[in-house]
Amino acid sequence: MKRLIMALCLLITGGQFYNNYAQFSEPSITFDKTSFNFGNISEIGGTKTHIFTFMNNGSQPLIVHDASSTCGCTIPEWSKEPIPPGGTGNIKVTFDPMGRPGAFRKNINVKTNARESTVSLYIVGLVTPKPKTVADDFPVKIGNLRIASNHVAMQTVFNSQVKIDTVQIFNDSDSTLNVAFAEPPAHLSFTVKPATLEPKQRGLIYISFDGTKVSEWGFMLNRVMFKLNGVTFTDNLLAISASIDEDFSKWSPEQKLNAPKAILDEESYNFGTITPGQPVTHDFILKNEGKDPLIIRKISTTCGCTASKPDKYEIKGGESTTLKCSFDSRGKKGKQFQTITLIVNDPLQSNLVLRFLGDVESKGN
Repeated sequence: MKRLIMALCLLITGGQFYNNYAQFSEPSITFDKTSFNFGNISEIGGTKTHIFTFMNNGSQPLIVHDASSTCGCTIPEWSKEPIPPGGTGNIKVTFDPMGRPGAFRKNINVKTNARESTVSLYIVGLVTPKPKTVADDFPVKIGNLRIASNHVAMQTVFNSQVKIDTVQIFNDSDSTLNVAFAEPPAHLSFTVKPATLEPKQRGLIYISFDGTKVSEWGFMLNRVMFKLNGVTFTDNLLAISASIDEDFSKWSPEQKLNAPKAILDEESYNFGTITPGQPVTHDFILKNEGKDPLIIRKISTTCGCTASKPDKYEIKGGESTTLKCSFDSRGKKGKQFQTITLIVNDPLQSNLVLRFLGDVESKGN
């Protein structure tokens, strides 16, 4: 029994000796600190740098394989030569505050051959934003006029409403400026306040979109030309976009009871794998399970490579129509996801989306 106990003690002591030996027979990395606070810095104050210092407290050379950040604003540099036992190295981190106002916290992952294979470093701080200039507030320039944006998205406009939006403008000259528009479409009207801008004066353009004067459905985009002091500018047009939808909220209870109901037999078709130029056709069935006629108001596609033609655009209650759809694979390769959108007068789902899925092989495969 005594011999057994002595053998166990020797085994445990030897294991501890081996573990201690293994602990010190490999490189080990220790940083003086793993985070640094830059405090308040200016967005236009230029790049800021901090150096993180580390020591190899192991018994083998330490090699830093990589130091990386998830943000391009943070650039790490590091010692490339092996660090001998007891030696020191550093990770130099440079942060660019331009375009990044507000609080920040960036991490740098350091990968080495030490038993602590990855160590995370952090830099934090607060970027004071640069003072805004006229060019910041009004980036688009047309002649002597500056505008906050040359695209006004009206979002949804019902066919029964008039919707108004605004865009800010600025007279970037030393003389008065009269702002008007050349040949706008009938459904768009503009009011500029003030109509004549004094030098360096701000103003507003009120854009009125009359949905009752539009015969289109779905997405539409108009571009209008500025007329400044009587001179028409053909560059940097003002774009106004909107989605024209039917206003079902004004329907009577009887209309809602008898409303058409659009049902597709399927919503997507997977044509598998084809070669470039190989034609694809598929028929979707659209049925009206309501009482009043279902009307297809518009058909649009994601690109000219897809098309759809129904047998009829008005489907009586209980009847159906065949949507003959096609996909042109010429010039296409790889995974395909093309859609065909139908706008109908179903108050519960006025937009129906058909999908073509598949893969076009590259030539030579």
